[in-house]
Amino acid sequence: MAGTERAAVLLTGASGRVGRMVVHHWPRGRVAVTAQYRRDVAAGALVWDPAEGPRALLEHQARVGAAFRAMVMLAGVVPGVGRDLSRNRAIAEATLEAAARAGIARVLLASSSAVYGPGEDLGEDAPCAPVNDYGAAKLEVEATGRAWRDRGLEVCALRIGNVAGADALLLNVARGEKAITLDIFADGGGPLRSYIGPRSMAEALEALVLHEGPLPAVLNLAAPFPVTMAALARAAGAAIRPRPAPATAHQRITLDCARLAALHRFRPADSDSVEMVRQWQEARAA
Repeated sequence: MAGTERAAVLLTGASGRVGRMVVHHWPRGRVAVTAQYRRDVAAGALVWDPAEGPRALLEHQARVGAAFRAMVMLAGVVPGVGRDLSRNRAIAEATLEAAARAGIARVLLASSSAVYGPGEDLGEDAPCAPVNDYGAAKLEVEATGRAWRDRGLEVCALRIGNVAGADALLLNVARGEKAITLDIFADGGGPLRSYIGPRSMAEALEALVLHEGPLPAVLNLAAPFPVTMAALARAAGAAIRPRPAPATAHQRITLDCARLAALHRFRPADSDSVEMVRQWQEARAA
């Protein structure tokens, strides 16, 4: 990228919990981000529903006279009562087809660490054995991405760990819970998980967008070191309500993010629970 030219990037799913925080924290230097919404809610945004075809995207690019360098696809259906997770594959198919039609060469496709099922230090080559419908739906999304990658579109599926502020623990804090119930295991410790703060995530996405050379087909996305859920709760100002862990509970569910760390230089603070909570609270206050 020459001189002061800024890379144009489209971010879909900007109205979601993760999307809102990533847009807020996106670095303002080398990348110019256009946020996508399905209705007109923000100045300068792209109003586009991929299910209706690529027309709005193509017309936008025609108006500005240039194609997006990359797309960060965060759009999708998340778990919740009455939500149809099977729609995720159709959303991915429509979005990737539109990216190809629009000449967008690189797509970062949001998947989830839920595709693995429980395990410790899970690398990208670990077998996938999801234990819930969301993980299974994200595996279908990845299959859609692979099909488009085989056709020449550079698709990198991001198996995202817990994003601080979009996770169940901090959402409960945001709802006003003063004490968080956590399982306590035989060694006296609680759950350990792979997390990333929203600003740290935005910076990692920027690095992947700008990376020269091909990206892997799959990347884990989390901070280099996992954090305890107790530390996150305390950093958010909540007390801990301990309970004995049931036999079905898993103490450590963590990702190996060495492949990502070779492409993006994290700061030590990116793995700190206090910093993760600070990033969430900053975006929440905006």
